[in-house]
Amino acid sequence: MTRIFLIGLRAALFWLLAAFAVQAQSPIQDLLQENRAAVEKASRKTIDDVIGALLASGLPETREVLARWREKELWQRDEDGLFFFAEAVDGNTYRLIDIATGEAVGEYDKKLVSQLKPNSGVRSVIATALVRFQLTDPDPAKRAEGLTAIERGPEASHLEALRASIEGETDAGLLARKQRLERLLTIAYDDDSALRVAAIESFSTDLGVDARAALNPLLATTRKAAPALPEGVNIAKVLKPGSNALPRSEAYALLVAADLAPPLVTAAQKKEALIANIADGTVAGMPTHTLGTAEARARAYAALADQGLAPPDVTEAGIDAALGAHVFFDQYNEPDAAITAAAEKALSSVSTRVGVNQALDLALDGLSLASIYFLAAIGLAITFGVMGVINMAHGEFIMMGAYTGYVVQQFVPNYTASIIVALPLAFAVTFAAGVAMERLVIRWLYNRPLETLLATFGISIALQQLAKNIFGTQARPLTSPGWLDGALVLNDVVSISYIRIAIFVLGIIFLFLLLFVLNKTRLGLEMRAVTQNPRMAASMGINPDRVNMLTFGLGSGIAGIAGVAIGLYAKVTSELGSDYIVQSFMTVVVGGVGNIWGTLLGAALIGFLQKGIEWMNPSNTLAAQTYMIIFIIIFIQFRPKGIIALKGRAAGD
Repeated sequence: MTRIFLIGLRAALFWLLAAFAVQAQSPIQDLLQENRAAVEKASRKTIDDVIGALLASGLPETREVLARWREKELWQRDEDGLFFFAEAVDGNTYRLIDIATGEAVGEYDKKLVSQLKPNSGVRSVIATALVRFQLTDPDPAKRAEGLTAIERGPEASHLEALRASIEGETDAGLLARKQRLERLLTIAYDDDSALRVAAIESFSTDLGVDARAALNPLLATTRKAAPALPEGVNIAKVLKPGSNALPRSEAYALLVAADLAPPLVTAAQKKEALIANIADGTVAGMPTHTLGTAEARARAYAALADQGLAPPDVTEAGIDAALGAHVFFDQYNEPDAAITAAAEKALSSVSTRVGVNQALDLALDGLSLASIYFLAAIGLAITFGVMGVINMAHGEFIMMGAYTGYVVQQFVPNYTASIIVALPLAFAVTFAAGVAMERLVIRWLYNRPLETLLATFGISIALQQLAKNIFGTQARPLTSPGWLDGALVLNDVVSISYIRIAIFVLGIIFLFLLLFVLNKTRLGLEMRAVTQNPRMAASMGINPDRVNMLTFGLGSGIAGIAGVAIGLYAKVTSELGSDYIVQSFMTVVVGGVGNIWGTLLGAALIGFLQKGIEWMNPSNTLAAQTYMIIFIIIFIQFRPKGIIALKGRAAGD
């Protein structure tokens, strides 16, 4: 008897403690239990109320619960429906953790607990709610993630949280981002017109794409028709039917869509109506055999319309009358006129600045292309200008330099060090190849330009095939150092890659280096002497044969260095040089044969011209090159000796 009493007492005590535990649930658990059905079967339609209640509660556990729920780490105990965090003990057992205290409450078989698995839509809503917690997180990286999340999917609910987080922001970069984002959200979601206007005006000098994306929707319009201009609406423009802005047919279609005029009856509809009303061989009292002409069918249809058997036809006079009786206008979707006026003024200012910066960006592109052409042509300017040799294999020396850089990177894994090694090595390899070519072929063909052209053209084909045999037909990578990755971004309109900047700097270096060699060294003096008068130079003790050899080697070596630079951004193949040989010759001829400054000006002219034509016709770069060649042909007709022509005896030669 005593045993039974003790068992009963123990059971009563257990249930009393269980009841007490239920009564002692945490506030966060109570809140989830109040919304239990919505939490268990969460959807995008029901989740907003649950999240709204959690956020409004201000409970410190809210953030953790939402984060764990989003990551599918929120579980429910089946016996009482309470919610817990859980961690696996083994394959069949889970340890439940109190969502308020973080303390373990026991281990349960997996059959006794259920995992909450919100779908992607619910998880997206939860992620949006978590943004407000991220904005005030002690970790700057978390705050940055929150700002990025708002930028990707802004909502009206974010504005208040964003404003609240600005005051306590300690990071200058994040503070600037928050203030900018707050102004963007103010434009889109704030109810205060004055605040919106102030935010709009703050972007009148801003070139950011996000700013333009926020301002453009404010000027979106809807085209409407009405008997008279309505009052109290924000009208953008009144339109005249029959103008370019509003063709006559489009104006009448607006009236039909607004039920302000009867629709036009098509020829097919008239035919169907005539066929449908044939009775005893007649249509509206007219024998069918008399309906062989358009006029007869028109009379028959008009009779049907008079009898109410077909919709009335709309005549040209009727259309004119309908158009004259109504007004047509574009109405801003934004009802506040002050907002649209401020947006229009700001966008006008931004458009002007965008145009100026686009011109600057185009100029930088032209300068970049000019530096590439200058590097590719400067070696040819020496050989062609000094020796008069038409070297069709010049492009292959560029290709050899690029492949030299590729080979170096196979042995020197550090990309910066490999480029430093590749530049002088490419010069040495192509210098040696140029000297060999001059000694073996070119020197036997001086003053025979046609034979020189054919010989060098054959050598170029042989070098291309040799490169294919060694390296294959696939493009080989010549990887730039990490510090050349990316671009120098001045704003959302103007940018230039670091590789292009490096090529520009390299071109400037070689310009001054060549000027130094030509003007301050004995080799340069001899080159200039041979260029102006080979016979007189020979009579003064200069060996023209030796000068020609070194000149050809120097020009070839510079082409090799250009190949390393070009290979950093272009694909390295056996046809690499073919892409630049034509431009190189044009650069030298346009600039002036045998003049370094002329080569520089020729490269600038061709680079800027090509980029300008591509800007006018961006979808067809081949057409741009064609127009450029036509322009150069015309240019040479007026200045056959180029921009800077040789003077003195060299000009006569």
